[in-house]
Amino acid sequence: MPIYEYVCKGCGENFEVLVFGEKKIKCPKCSSEEISKKLSSFSMKGVQKGNSGCSSCKASSCSSCK
Repeated sequence: MPIYEYVCKGCGENFEVLVFGEKKIKCPKCSSEEISKKLSSFSMKGVQKGNSGCSSCKASSCSSCK
């Protein structure tokens, strides 16, 4: 079940909702059904593989490595 981000067109409230099926979404602040789904970025936490070429940071190359 995905979590979606919304913004209310009536009051401007930003909120997240865990969506179950065809659930009607309402603003938690003003109960308006005039909402818009926000574009959200996907993030993934991980570890970079390989040997880093830089001793001062984790990048493989940067201006401070020269």
